[in-house]
Amino acid sequence: MVKTEELMTVTSKDETPIACWRTGQGPPLVLIHGTSADHTRWKPVLPAFEGHFTVYAVDRRGRGASGDSDKYAIEREFEDVAAVVDSIKEPVNLLGHSFGALCALEASLLTPNIRKLVLYEPPIPDGVEIYSPGIIDRLQALLDRGDQEGVVKTFLLEIARVPLQQVVLLRSLPAWTGRIAAAHTIPREERAGRDYRFAKERFRKLSTPTLLLLGGDSPPFFKVAIEMLNSILPAAQTVVMPGQQHAAMDTGTQLFTAAVLRFLEVP
Repeated sequence: MVKTEELMTVTSKDETPIACWRTGQGPPLVLIHGTSADHTRWKPVLPAFEGHFTVYAVDRRGRGASGDSDKYAIEREFEDVAAVVDSIKEPVNLLGHSFGALCALEASLLTPNIRKLVLYEPPIPDGVEIYSPGIIDRLQALLDRGDQEGVVKTFLLEIARVPLQQVVLLRSLPAWTGRIAAAHTIPREERAGRDYRFAKERFRKLSTPTLLLLGGDSPPFFKVAIEMLNSILPAAQTVVMPGQQHAAMDTGTQLFTAAVLRFLEVP
């Protein structure tokens, strides 16, 4: 069977066009990628999802087939996700990774149309330092010199704390091209993430069933964030993926997809 991929565009609240790549068949599953990526980062997991769901893999603003705005604000990203969800016209399953998980979580307060929520290691600071001094300025300096690959590698190694051998693996995958093309979005997202303040009280009544995914070998700040979310979200459960870190879609694909499919109640 020939796989068909359909590009659809959703207009966000600020009129920015947000691209979604639709494949598969079944109930809707929306995928929100993290920093230094575009929709192609989901390719390793698509075969497992497309047989059960109509998958909407989003290009977040500023990359891929999506548009952008002159002035960046993290709140627009939350609105983008909500706009995509609401465009589907039925309750969706929403899965976000890293910065995309933060966007998905915030979007859950903007739309009632989320059936279940999957959050894989959102970078929410909760008393643990994520950013080393000067790291965002270094990313910007690399970008200003035109070293896009240096921006991506530095982000992965020093902020996401992806081990070097996994960065080598990521560099060998087709999605690396999209990462390089999106390098210009990394400093702005990291500034936004640094300045973001998570208000716990806003989420204590979020009744959406939520799966929190954590790599067993992930850095401490991801573990702290997952534990905090598990303690405040009334319908949350945590699954720890043994031996994994921040890129289980690539390094533990079957483990990752099995956890998601189990939660979404796929036989």
